[in-house]
Amino acid sequence: MISFDNFKAEDGSPLYSQILQYIKRGVAAGAIQDGDALPSRRILSATLGINPNTVQRAYRELEEEGLVTNHAGAKSVMVLEEVTKKRIREELVESDVRTFTKSLKSVGVTKEEAQNLLSRLWDED
Repeated sequence: MISFDNFKAEDGSPLYSQILQYIKRGVAAGAIQDGDALPSRRILSATLGINPNTVQRAYRELEEEGLVTNHAGAKSVMVLEEVTKKRIREELVESDVRTFTKSLKSVGVTKEEAQNLLSRLWDED
């Protein structure tokens, strides 16, 4: 069962989108695997203290993206082929890098300065 113990809602984006991102980041990190079950909509909405319709929307989007299979009366289960995991990881990384790049440009950081910063920080961790 996929755990939402580390889920923290943030301001700025809709909760259903935050649930999607949480799951996708779990997939990209390898914490969520093919066949892992999602909590029921009712249980997750109670756990997070949110409207069940919000969870329903997140789960529907996962299903539309082909990341979840749902059978009547059964749990929703992740469906993750290697190509899907790779696509999710690339989408997340590109989105994060775009945000980072815009932030750096907005304060006048040059491409060379950004590359040096990234190189230095990469080596620190």
